[in-house]
Amino acid sequence: MIAELGHYALVIALMLGVIEACVPIYGARRNDAVIMASAGPVAVAQFAFVAAAFAALTTCYIRSDFSLVNVFENSHSAKPLIYKITGVWGNHEGSMLLWVLILSLFGALVGMFGRNLPARLKATVLSVQSWIAVAFYLFILLTSNPFLRIQDPPIEGRDLNPILQDPGLAIHPPLLYLGYVGLSISFSFAIAALIEARIDAAWARWVRPWTLLAWIFLSLGIAMGSYWAYYTLGWGGWWFWDPVENASFMPWLAATALLHSALVMEKREALKLWTILLAILAFSLSLLGTFLVRSGVLTSVHAFATDPMRGIFILVILVIFIGGGLALFAVRAPMLKQGGLFAPISREGALVFNNLFLLSACGTVLVGTLYPLVLEALTGDKISVGAPFFNATFGPLFVPILIAMPFGPLLAWKRGDLLGVAQRLTAAAAMAAIAVAAVLAVKSGGPIMAPFVIGLAVFVMAGALTEIVERIGLLKVPLSTAILRAKGLPRSTWGGTLAHFGVGLALLGITAETQWSVERIAEIKPGESISLQNYEFDLDGTTARQGPNYRELLARFTVRRHGDVIGVMEPAKRSFPSRETVTTETALMTRGLSQLYLALGETKADGSVAVRAYYKPFVLLIWLGPVVMAFGGALSLSDRRLRIGAPKPARGRAVLAPAE
Repeated sequence: MIAELGHYALVIALMLGVIEACVPIYGARRNDAVIMASAGPVAVAQFAFVAAAFAALTTCYIRSDFSLVNVFENSHSAKPLIYKITGVWGNHEGSMLLWVLILSLFGALVGMFGRNLPARLKATVLSVQSWIAVAFYLFILLTSNPFLRIQDPPIEGRDLNPILQDPGLAIHPPLLYLGYVGLSISFSFAIAALIEARIDAAWARWVRPWTLLAWIFLSLGIAMGSYWAYYTLGWGGWWFWDPVENASFMPWLAATALLHSALVMEKREALKLWTILLAILAFSLSLLGTFLVRSGVLTSVHAFATDPMRGIFILVILVIFIGGGLALFAVRAPMLKQGGLFAPISREGALVFNNLFLLSACGTVLVGTLYPLVLEALTGDKISVGAPFFNATFGPLFVPILIAMPFGPLLAWKRGDLLGVAQRLTAAAAMAAIAVAAVLAVKSGGPIMAPFVIGLAVFVMAGALTEIVERIGLLKVPLSTAILRAKGLPRSTWGGTLAHFGVGLALLGITAETQWSVERIAEIKPGESISLQNYEFDLDGTTARQGPNYRELLARFTVRRHGDVIGVMEPAKRSFPSRETVTTETALMTRGLSQLYLALGETKADGSVAVRAYYKPFVLLIWLGPVVMAFGGALSLSDRRLRIGAPKPARGRAVLAPAE
């Protein structure tokens, strides 16, 4: 009965979606305030029914209702409760239900908190958002219904893919979906602006918080997915340039460009067409990622095995919304007025420079991802494009962005002084030079470019802080005055600084881990040890254990440094009988910002165990950087001037205005 209620709730959500897709935009055409006002409540009601459907499916998983095909194929009665819940979105049908839940959530948020939006624009935005929702409701109900029953219910389920039975799955997919599904609202704003022919600084100010919200979640989702792959798969890597990894990374690059372009549009009413196009492209790349994951054209640990009909259905959705959006842009673009002019050397120019290289880098990832698929479709030949291609093409395009990043915030709007900014960055450049010299001295004989990339990372971080130092007049005015000025700075300024600082942190971690990580593979018996980078790993023994739905062989290692015991590490191998699958459970020991990493291989007949050991210097910075970036985004989002709701008057004025 619960499953049927969930099914009916989804059908009602479809009906509400059709109403919202048609009625508010009709009211906007007739300029009828009453009809337009219905958009918000209907959006909230639509979300409520999708949430009810999602809650019904979750209840069926918790109760192990194997009369549902979806629960039977992806759950097991002995599975821990946390994995019963996460199993809801660990499959195609459930994850699509999560997709439309988040899609309707963003519509409901605009309906509830978009009080500062003009009535016509708000109604049109919600109508466009609802058209997207209707397409995916139909996709779920016609091809991917999670509430289908089995005529003769089995006693036990097949269990969830063991690789997905991990706490990271509880965090990674929802965060990722909040990100690239959240970009749908930016798309809806762009299409509504083209329909209403209203593209100005106010529009940019309305769309930027929603884009920023999606960007924050997408940053955290990508970082969480990277860390999950790092410790779950046992291969010691954190990024493989997997096509499905790329499918989430490309929207992030486009959304980053969109945020910077919207800033220019808000401040200077420039780059109007560019901003609209980026809003369309960002969500288009999200839809492309959905097609890659669910069409069956990819074989990946992330991809869902699906039948061709699902792929064709999603391809039709992709063509309608991407093609329709770009066609509308082509028709409307010549009618729109261009914004203000600016010199190449200006803050606007720096942001344009940033966007061009961001999109070029995104283009290389897109080509590397799609080329093997297109080639196979045309010729039948199968090739793989791996890390060497992406490292050789993406890296050189991203370096100019990193070099220019500290300059942009220090340049003036409209026309800037490049030489003057370079002089203000002298201290940052000096710190970078010191970092390069220090690395060359400590790591002599290593990779020749690594010290210079470390210096670039330091330059990015020090350059980000330079803006704050300049604006508060640190070292130029009394400390108490500088503190008062710091308190008076807008949160968006602090947020931008943190975001750029996070980029430097991530670059520092990536360089250190990829260039100076140490690996050792060995076969040892209980009582023996291996050494790695001044650490010794003594194998005390192995133990067989029975888990809730798996059998486990656990190895216990005592870890020593210079003869002193510093801890114990317990990697394991798990066997899941229901799926006939073996997984690797790695063991991690954090040492500052670095980590020791152990993964077990096969057990030999003589009792020896294959062990893969790593020392990964500063590896945690790879994920700390995105967390700092996301925190900076959240700080910017909390700025009174950028809040999603209606702006409120300031309570008071700052004691001292920040220094220009």
